[in-house]
Amino acid sequence: MSKARRVVLAVLVGGVLAAAPPAHAQTTLTMSSWVSPQHHITAVVLQGWANEAEKVTNGRVKFQMLPKHPSAPPGTFDAVREGLVDLSYVTASYTPARHILPMLAELPGAGETALVNSVAYSRIYWKHFHKVGEYKGVKLLGVFTHGPGQLFTKRPVNGIGDIQGLKIRTGGGVAEAVAKALGASAFVKPAPESYELLKGGVADGVFFPMESIISFKLDTVLEQATLFPGGMYSSSFGFFMNEDKWNKLPKQDQEALEKISGEWIARHAGRSWDDADQKGFDALKKSGVKIVNADAALVAEVKKRSAPIIEDWVQKAGAKGLDAAGVLAEFREELKKVAAGR
Repeated sequence: MSKARRVVLAVLVGGVLAAAPPAHAQTTLTMSSWVSPQHHITAVVLQGWANEAEKVTNGRVKFQMLPKHPSAPPGTFDAVREGLVDLSYVTASYTPARHILPMLAELPGAGETALVNSVAYSRIYWKHFHKVGEYKGVKLLGVFTHGPGQLFTKRPVNGIGDIQGLKIRTGGGVAEAVAKALGASAFVKPAPESYELLKGGVADGVFFPMESIISFKLDTVLEQATLFPGGMYSSSFGFFMNEDKWNKLPKQDQEALEKISGEWIARHAGRSWDDADQKGFDALKKSGVKIVNADAALVAEVKKRSAPIIEDWVQKAGAKGLDAAGVLAEFREELKKVAAGR
């Protein structure tokens, strides 16, 4: 090849390289969970969303699970806000002073399934609550709930009298308030401690969704499950990301992640929790734990005793400038719509 041709070729190759678009940088962010790696909220909700995030960004955004959560469960919001981890979630009942409005989705007698409750709550949240700013300081991606919360005990419960004085572990928030209203001696401890609390006699029972039977291996330390229609409570979760890390993502990737946020997360989490609840129910039946559907008298008693809890939420939410009673009524209508497939 002549010198002249080599020069021309070099110029052409240089021009092609200069015209080629720069390779997209890959961003690897951290995530963590305060329950075990096997728990479905870690393995399916959190990891499942992270897998989808990598997919919709064509591999430009990836998430890596930390080997250990950087805080106690109630400190998760601050851990994400302060950058100790980039992505996580927490139940609002762990931070009741900060997150008042999300307690709407925890009130007794909400959705019959996690999917119904999560989607209805998500719609109400983004329409009415987000502007109030209770998740200010992080990039909120979505909200959801677990399945109907039920009462699991180490002794028989046949009526309201059998609940009096029982030491019941709850996650706080509405669940704690309901347990106290029923006459139990309620206390707050993180969910992963429940097995040891029951085994050691510190707790006589727990408030949990059905999936927890498997997640926390509770079938060997329980005698009875008392089931209430729609649950005696639920737990509402916020799913969020460090705001600075979000703001540094290219707009293209932000837009891609927005498409799998909001109601997408509510449906993703709700469906998975319903699946996990069914597995928990099946395991409970196999274990020999007695399963009792609360009779009409107990259901009526729970409804009567929990009415002040609902009114308390209406007052506290109203103090934030909302038509809280109207929002509650709208939420109940939304539950019906979602249950009907709308």
